[in-house]
Amino acid sequence: MNVHVRRARAPALRAARPAAGSEAERPCVITVPAIHDLANRLRFAPSQGRIWLDDQRMMLMHVSSLGALRQELIESLGKETARGLVTRIGYQAGARDAEMAKRLRSAASAMDHFLAGPQLVSLEGIVHCEPIALDIDVGSGRYFGDFALIDCAEAEAHLGSYGVGDEPACWMLVGYACGYTSTFMGRPILFREIECRGMGHDRCRVVGRPVEDWGLDARDDLRFLQIGDFVKWTPAPAPAPNATARIAACPAGGKENSFGMVGISSGFNTVCHMVKKVAPTQATVLFLGESGVGKEIFSHNLHRLSKRAKAPFIAVNCAAIPEQLAESELFGVEKGGFTGATVSRPGRFERAHGGTLFLDEIGTLSYTAQGKLLRALQEGEIERVGDTRVRKVDVRVVAATNVNLRDAVRDGSFREDLYFRLNVFPIRVPPLRDRRDDIPLLMNWFMQRAGKKHDKTITGFRERAVDALINYRWPGNVREMENMIERAVILADDGGALDLCHLFTAGEEVSAATFVVQKNGALRADDQLGEEETLAPSALPALADTEARMLRLALAEADGNLSLAARLLSVSRPTLAYRLRKHKIVTE
Repeated sequence: MNVHVRRARAPALRAARPAAGSEAERPCVITVPAIHDLANRLRFAPSQGRIWLDDQRMMLMHVSSLGALRQELIESLGKETARGLVTRIGYQAGARDAEMAKRLRSAASAMDHFLAGPQLVSLEGIVHCEPIALDIDVGSGRYFGDFALIDCAEAEAHLGSYGVGDEPACWMLVGYACGYTSTFMGRPILFREIECRGMGHDRCRVVGRPVEDWGLDARDDLRFLQIGDFVKWTPAPAPAPNATARIAACPAGGKENSFGMVGISSGFNTVCHMVKKVAPTQATVLFLGESGVGKEIFSHNLHRLSKRAKAPFIAVNCAAIPEQLAESELFGVEKGGFTGATVSRPGRFERAHGGTLFLDEIGTLSYTAQGKLLRALQEGEIERVGDTRVRKVDVRVVAATNVNLRDAVRDGSFREDLYFRLNVFPIRVPPLRDRRDDIPLLMNWFMQRAGKKHDKTITGFRERAVDALINYRWPGNVREMENMIERAVILADDGGALDLCHLFTAGEEVSAATFVVQKNGALRADDQLGEEETLAPSALPALADTEARMLRLALAEADGNLSLAARLLSVSRPTLAYRLRKHKIVTE
């Protein structure tokens, strides 16, 4: 997708108010589509106490109540924390609306498709949004947006509580713009409010561009989209031409490491909050969740935030240890302890002394090994295999499992006493399909990391690739995404964008609610719904929208050649010309 409607970029974007009559103040002509297709999706069901916007449940809220909530958050938590919470709420709303826009305007032009976002915030009663300038190309990762926000409800709420101040106040709306555009583009886009009614301007105004285009001062804004020490977005100091953002998660002030975290969803934030709460303590932690959700990465961060951060972090995959060697691996072995033990060797507990021992897939341990592990946890001492000496160990155990240990206790394969010993502070990590707001950030992060690893420059993701990645059910979670995008980077051309053909090459079942035209003119689904999902009648695209999309796809396939496009659709050229006029599709 390539939309290029722009005026010269103003050099004074950081100024609170550009000079009157300057280039930055002269709007370019951007035709905003009719809003009826979105408005028709808004339904009220007062007898059920529900309001629906497409398939999303909505609610009405007094602006004065929003102001009271903001005021209480600011006064009880402090401005910094309150701003972060409100900004992230907006981000998640924007991400949801971007997914909705992709569905509702799948047949529209690229411009109308993107402008659904500004129209949705108007429909939702948040603000009247008018585009001043827009330069967008999903494939190359290029984005610049300048929008006037007229009669913003959030600014009104802030003014009612605090009056005119010296800082921008539309935190939620800025978060919305970041979430909507990042999801739409498939890469992190940062918006900044450069004018605000809360500062005495007659309107609010936001400007958005990729993170690295803002330079190092982007950190001041990005901190409100993140959770403490978990996520650090580090733009390169001097990005090369066509370079894209380098997103790394690393300790504050440290260099990039291999156990970074990227996320903005409520599920991710909840896990981060739980980890930060328990990290300074000595409590045993049990991570629960499907394979590939990042349990080991969270355990690394827990160790890094703990008082044991300077001591060893030892990880062991219990499923990879043969049953007969489990004891010697965990507790060590003395010379001659069994056949082949020619030297004494410390086990994982001894190596982790003073630090953290991470036991992954702990549910696979044998019953005998479970008993010895229980004693080590209770008494803080171990015995090497073949030895009679008791050794004291100071180890914090962090365990993880992708199975239901309660069920394992019921069927007798896991010790009940060990389960309760491990279940002191359980943390459930949600699967990626339940935190889709994180997908655009993860996509870009893995793309950058794989590009650096394989010495390739990848500009971004094609629009249909973004759609597919967001709609895919991710049975392998974050690990599957990392592998898929690395494979795509290897397959893609250097200097090009990642497309659908680069991503789903290992038999994955892609799911979406759009259609494409094959070379023989037949219509096929771009993907199918997940096996657990059903398609509500209201989610079906209108027949006219589907036909218009088919016509545009055929024209694109034929490079604008009407005769070839007509053959692809199995219709005559006059019929195609009539259909194009009917849908007001310009072919010049």
